[in-house]
Amino acid sequence: MELDEKIMHKAEVLIEALPYIRRFNRKIIVVKYGGSAMVDEELKRNVIKDVVLLKLVGFKPIIVHGGGKEISTWVGKVGMEPHFVNGLRVTDAPTMEIAEMVLNRVNKGLVQMVQELGVKAVGISGKDGGLLNVEKRMSDGEDIGYVGSIKHVSPKILYDLLEKDFLPIVCPIGYDDKFDTYNINADDAACAIAKEVNAEKLAFLTDVEGVYRDFEDKSSLISELTLDEAEQFIAQGMAGGGMIPKLQNCVDALREGVSRVHILDGRIPHCLLLEIFTNKGIGTAILNSKEERYYYEG
Repeated sequence: MELDEKIMHKAEVLIEALPYIRRFNRKIIVVKYGGSAMVDEELKRNVIKDVVLLKLVGFKPIIVHGGGKEISTWVGKVGMEPHFVNGLRVTDAPTMEIAEMVLNRVNKGLVQMVQELGVKAVGISGKDGGLLNVEKRMSDGEDIGYVGSIKHVSPKILYDLLEKDFLPIVCPIGYDDKFDTYNINADDAACAIAKEVNAEKLAFLTDVEGVYRDFEDKSSLISELTLDEAEQFIAQGMAGGGMIPKLQNCVDALREGVSRVHILDGRIPHCLLLEIFTNKGIGTAILNSKEERYYYEG
């Protein structure tokens, strides 16, 4: 009796995932979650399902999320006008108050989604356990308010949660040395946390498919980049679509011990699973050495 082709294909997919599950079992993966995938409810549920699956097959995921679009929406709702300088939100005291409320609301919504799928999650901010210590960030010498650069990461609370089998979900709010509250760029927060916990992987969910050799040519997507190649892209200004700051974060993370960084299009359903568990992948993987291959031979 011939087996249904769909059933056989499912078996092949599971077998293809096996070396990746074995390779990354009990390893920490940091997922920076933001962009359009946070706005669309179906995409949001797909991302959370992906992370829950990673947890259940033996990974130790940590989610670091943004919420810039929701913050802008709520700033508008109270009659204020969002203002940005060099891509950074100008955050006065009233805006900071709104940002913290909105980010905590987003945070607990993600916790709820994870819990509904049967995995224990805990939502924290960078304030909890002194996780993220910051200093005021300037933009080309201009004071943009309560926007912080990370000085120090104290990861004990993350290790404690992982040890107790919780999935930590972090919103990027931190304290300075005077215990004033600051908003932090979520990419920066994810990068700093990944470095401090020596994450095996750092995955950025973005609104582009990955890194292109030519941003105008969508067929030029690069599946793998070495650290040296990524640095050349930055130096030559080749990466379009706002990718250079993200690539710099990737390079910094790799230099500090993260093994692999992935840049993925969060608008693609189940992008995390497709990139991490399949031989081809769908985004860009950046490696910390020329010798180390990411993709297994089929």
